[in-house]
Order: sequence, then structure tokens, then C-alpha cells
Amino acid sequence: MNVYEAIFNRQSIGKMKSDPVAREVIERLLAAGVQAPNHYKVRPWRFIVLTGAGRERIGQAMAESFRKKFPEAPEEALHKEAAKPLRAPVVIAVGVEKPTEPKVLEIENICAAAAACQNILLAAEGEGLAAIWRTGDAARDPLVKSFLGLEQDQDLIGFLYIGYAEILPELKIRPGFEDRTVWLD
Repeated sequence: MNVYEAIFNRQSIGKMKSDPVAREVIERLLAAGVQAPNHYKVRPWRFIVLTGAGRERIGQAMAESFRKKFPEAPEEALHKEAAKPLRAPVVIAVGVEKPTEPKVLEIENICAAAAACQNILLAAEGEGLAAIWRTGDAARDPLVKSFLGLEQDQDLIGFLYIGYAEILPELKIRPGFEDRTVWLD
């Protein structure tokens, strides 16, 4: 698959089989992620790979956080929250380091980590995997960040859910660039 095929065929797929993804495949995805451009070569991304029971443990952290926000929430809502990481056999949480040098801007680190996420998504497409990038309240939650080993002032830019598609949805054609582009000659 060439890069254009990966870009144009990649789509967010949320329904995945429970079949495991081999560690070597996950490592190839991560290796693709770290090829992302980053200012001053600071490598600001932090990947936390959750598989097996790790998904259950983060699910419990998410449910506990939900309980703190909504103490009256029914048990069913807590179970639903705890089950979110179980939607795929692999979840990669992506954190971003804060700049430690004056010349490095925070937005540049965030953009570099986002580029790493896109590389992982494209590599997943190339591997025949389904993937979806999710955020939500958990990505901003102090308890979830703590569980993942991130500092409270670090950004958690998302959770990449990766696995094998239950059903490949019909390819949707995205809008073009024309209405979002200005040419200055």
C-alpha cells in the first residue's frame, strides 16, 4: 500500500474484534509514530500501550473518575465507563511532554505528538488494522493522567484504539481542500 492509498483509505473504525494484535505489529506502529517531525528533536510524545488487563485497570480509573464527578450515577453508567477501553484489544494513550527549553513552544510539542498519532493511524491502515482516535473527558482527567504516569500539566491528546475491524464500513469520501484553501501567487 502506498502512502496515498493509506491516507485516502484510512477511516475511523470503532467496532473491533477482540482478537489480539501481535506485539511486533504494535512496535511497528510505534516505530512509525516516532518518525513524526518535531522541533529541536525533543521527541515530546509519550506512548502508554494498554493491552489485556491494562485496559481493565484504566477502565477502572475512568469509572472512578466518573463516580467522583457524578456521585449519584447508577452502576450501569460506571460499568459503561469502565468498558470503554475494552472496545479494542490495543489502546495507546498519547501524552505530550511540556517544553523544558525556552526556544521550544508547547504548541510545537502538541503538533509533533499529533503528527505521531497520525503516523500510527496510517501505519495501522497499512497493517490492515482498524483504528480510531478518541479523546473525551478521560483525556483531561487528573485521575486518568495519574494512572498513566503523566503529570497533571501534561496534555493527554488522545487514545488510539487499534484492532481488527468487525465490519469494514463503506469508504466515505471526505470533503476536498478547495473551500479551505487560499492561493497567494
